[in-house]
Amino acid sequence: MISNHIIQALGGLVIFYIGLKMFSGGMKAMGKLEHLEYFIHNPYWMFLGGIVCTLLWQSSSLSTTAIVGLVASGALPLPSAIAAVLGANIGTTGTIWLAGVMVSDGIPTGITRQIAIVHTSVNLFMAITLLPFIQPIARFVSKF
Repeated sequence: MISNHIIQALGGLVIFYIGLKMFSGGMKAMGKLEHLEYFIHNPYWMFLGGIVCTLLWQSSSLSTTAIVGLVASGALPLPSAIAAVLGANIGTTGTIWLAGVMVSDGIPTGITRQIAIVHTSVNLFMAITLLPFIQPIARFVSKF
């Protein structure tokens, strides 16, 4: 017999998936965002936006779903979307710092701090390395 916990976990995943699909559909329906044109066409602002939104939502999946929906609707150019995804990868490191604070009753210490530092460092290194090459990456990806 299937455990009640397994059913709850599967039910939660289904609800999460449906929520992401609805969110993505809503983002597609937004269409053009004229009042945000300056930010939308600037990959560096979108990079910062990806960080901030992911920190606020505590979900890089939600940020990435929003980004994909905006690209699909034509409201967000591909270079800005790539920059926003890089920002979301940095923003998601906030979750591990928050978990470290909860586990350590304050500033993370010991192995918790080491894991948080490595996670943040790897994502920062990746973003700093790739951010200057957003345009060539977008041209390459747009071929597929």
